This record gives sequence, structure tokens and C-alpha cells, in this order.
Amino acid sequence: MSDLILVLNCGSSSIKFALFDASTRPLPRKPLWNGKVDGITGPAPTFGETGSAPGPIALDAAQPYHAALEHIRARVLARLGGHRIAAVAHRVVHGGAKYFDPVRVDAAVLADLQTYIPLAPLHQPFALEAIEALLSTAPGLPQVACFDTAFHHTLPDVEKMLPLPYGAWERGLRRYGFHGLSYEFMSVALAERHGDAARGRTIVAHLGSGASLCAMQGLRSMATTMGFSALDGLMMGTRCGALDPGAVLYLMEIEKLTLEQVGHVLYHGSGLLGLSGVSSDPRVLLRQEAGNARVQAALALYVRRIVREIGAMVAVLGGLDMLVFTAGIGEHNAAIRERICRDLAFLGVALDGDANARNAPLISHAASHVPVAVEPTNEEWIAAWRALALVSVPGH
Repeated sequence: MSDLILVLNCGSSSIKFALFDASTRPLPRKPLWNGKVDGITGPAPTFGETGSAPGPIALDAAQPYHAALEHIRARVLARLGGHRIAAVAHRVVHGGAKYFDPVRVDAAVLADLQTYIPLAPLHQPFALEAIEALLSTAPGLPQVACFDTAFHHTLPDVEKMLPLPYGAWERGLRRYGFHGLSYEFMSVALAERHGDAARGRTIVAHLGSGASLCAMQGLRSMATTMGFSALDGLMMGTRCGALDPGAVLYLMEIEKLTLEQVGHVLYHGSGLLGLSGVSSDPRVLLRQEAGNARVQAALALYVRRIVREIGAMVAVLGGLDMLVFTAGIGEHNAAIRERICRDLAFLGVALDGDANARNAPLISHAASHVPVAVEPTNEEWIAAWRALALVSVPGH
């Protein structure tokens, strides 16, 4: 019999899960089995898992999220055999100004985390809904919350503060930073692969549907582009990134958009999708770039914002010793990486075209003054690894 760690990564329209063998030391980086329920709130939800392509599933229209969780629960129980779930690790977006390390969740902690929903209204509720459901159906099962904000606890106060009246700081309005599980994995994987070279002034670009940068020194977060919310910083697939707040006031005061309408524009109708009018996916946009001025503009601004923020982080770090790309776009889109690095040539960045095309671990040219790496992220493994420290598992 083996003990397993189940990791749940709950989004607004999807739930990803992975099972790791906790009886093997060290904890394997690759899960025994994983999968995803997608399109939960849409007209055609799907379920896919290791060894099978995504296919349609029926979810209760009245409570589709609960139904998706129950579908995953049933599939996991059916596949357990003689194994036992030792704990469930959850990716929770916001730990506020209180939770800087993973925490075992009980009713009191859950109630605490629910107070942070206003800080991340489009992300926080879904993980907490899953935790609450499991507390009800399996109260003896250890659950561990792993926070996307925790890795950025090392930010100096000058990076955390917002230029608002000081009372805002006292009430918790500050830059928190996100994608922390991804950056924490980078702090482990980069040290393993690159040694001391990664412990210097390193900038990691987490480029997926959501996107951010993290400036690290000694593999600790020193600056990041996302701030109080996951809207800040880089232009993303459907999110605007950093925006003059006057533009928001204009949308509400002059164009008469409601708060809800403005929220929808900023989170779901901006970024690559909003500007191009075509797609939030750079792969689609690159195929349609020729002859489409809006697509060209969207891609140009996407790259410009990344380059601009990298430049700002180089200034904060006082130089650059390594640049790293991760997440879906960062790991797999050679064209986007090439355009970013082309515009960073002033730093001495030079790519090896063949290595870049192969998504190699090191894609910089031998003559490059700055090593450029591609490192696959593994948020699920980090969550499972951290959960092991809080639960009693034989052999650990």
C-alpha cells in the first residue's frame, strides 16, 4: 500500500488534479496520474486524464463546480486500488498578510481564508469551495493550503507599498505578488540545473494565460510585476496588466460602465484578446499576424511590455546574471522568446536559434553575456512537496 498526495488546482472554469507517490523518496517530480475538468461553467465541459484525450462530461447545471469536484473524487477513488490518500494539497491564490507558509486547513483557517476573497474575487473562492466540500465529506482527511502569494513574502517593504494614503497600507492594501508556487519551483529547479549561476541576479518570466516576472537574488523574490491583484504588471491573454487608473475612472464616469462591467473588461476582455479581436493565444495570433494590423499591434505591445518590465527589474537588481522562461508560452513559444531577447540585445542577450527552436534548457548563444534558460514549471509538485512537511506520512 502506498500513500498518495492529491493536488487540486482550482480555477474559475477548470480544476486540475495530480496524484503523487508520497512513499517514494525523494518525492517524484512526475505524478502517477493527473487530469483536468475544463469548461465547467460553459456549455460543453470536458474531462481528460493521463492516457486519454479530453471528452465531454455532463455536469449538474445548478451546481456545476460541485459536480466537477465530485466527478474528480469518483475517478480518484476508482483508481486508488490499494493506495491511500494521505493528504490533499490545494493551490490557494491569496494568503493575505498572515499566511507565508503552507497551512493545514480546519474550519477556523477556512473562515480566515474566506476573508481574503475580496483580494482575489475571481480566484480565491474556487479553491475554498473545494476545501469546504472535502471538510464536509471527509473531515479526517488532512488538507493543506499552499499560497501563490507566499513566495513573495521576502519582498522588501519598498516593493510592497502602494503610493496611496498610509492608512491603505495599514488596512492591507499592498503589493502581494502571485504565481508563487511556480517561482518557488524555479528556486529549486534552477539551483539543481545551473548551480551558483542561478543564485545571482535572475529574472524569471512566467508567461502563460496569466503572466508575470519575478526578480530573484539568492533564489528569493526581490521584485515582481503582479501587485495587489493578478491584474497588475504584464499584458496577458485576456487581462490588461498595469493600467493608468484614470482609464478605469473614465470607463466608469464617461462611458458609464458599471463596476461589474469594468471588472469584466479588465479581467476577460483586454490583453491579447481585447486588442487583437482574434484570440488570447499567441500561437493563433502568430499564424494570423501577416496583413492584420490589430494582431500585429497586440503582439508588439505584448512583447514591449515584457521587455519594459525586464528593464525595470534589471535596474532594481543592479544587473542581470540569468534570464529564465517558464509556463505555457515561456516554455513552448520560440517566436515570442526570440522577439523578447532580440529587444534585450542591449544587455548582451543573444540566442542560439537552433536551441531556441528546440525549447532546450539553455537557449542562449555561447557568446551571450547573459545565459537564457527554459525551465518547465511544476506547481503541483511544489504543492505536494510542501504538504508532506505538514502531514505524517510513513518514511518521511
